[in-house]
Amino acid sequence: MKAPPSMPEQIIYLVDDDEALRDSLVWLLESQGFKVAAFASAEDFLRAWRPEFNGCLLLDVRMPGMSGLELHERLRARYCTLPVIFITGHGDVPMAVAALKKGAVDFIEKPFNDTELLHLVTQCLAKERESRDRRRQDAEVSRRLDQLTQREREVLELIIVGKLNKQIADVLGISIKTVEVHRARVMEKMGAQSLAELVQHVMAIEGAAGRA
Repeated sequence: MKAPPSMPEQIIYLVDDDEALRDSLVWLLESQGFKVAAFASAEDFLRAWRPEFNGCLLLDVRMPGMSGLELHERLRARYCTLPVIFITGHGDVPMAVAALKKGAVDFIEKPFNDTELLHLVTQCLAKERESRDRRRQDAEVSRRLDQLTQREREVLELIIVGKLNKQIADVLGISIKTVEVHRARVMEKMGAQSLAELVQHVMAIEGAAGRA
């Protein structure tokens, strides 16, 4: 596989209607070297959102107009990949827990400890980097799979289930030599240096399909 490109800069998207809290959080996060984009309403963020956004979303549960929970639902419907941390009041905890079951990564209760928040955000960004890298790798493997001919795909499927070259030749009605040629091309096109690596590539794609 080719070397991965450099990862784009992560941004913490903060959505909270409380101006004082919003300013305080921006100052805290920026003082620790994070890049922050703040929004006073869910509607403002939804208008600004683009699929290429990366980082994480720090989202208040209760806001005038569109709530944080409704924004989360709308973003899910648009296949937004930003991980979401909800900011909650004590009475909002049950709603935040319900949001966790729908894909939010965590929540933090007001008033919260600055150290706790920073730790949570740092963990969230690390998970987002891992997720983004995994999606990039899956896309690269999918691109490589698309380059295989129909016969090469047939050979690949038989390799993955553990068939030997002679068995593949018998199943497909071709010579062992032809199987060896196809097998070499499959390994080259898939960027795999070993059978184990080839299997890992294909399993990663199957796993991604299962997560979709």
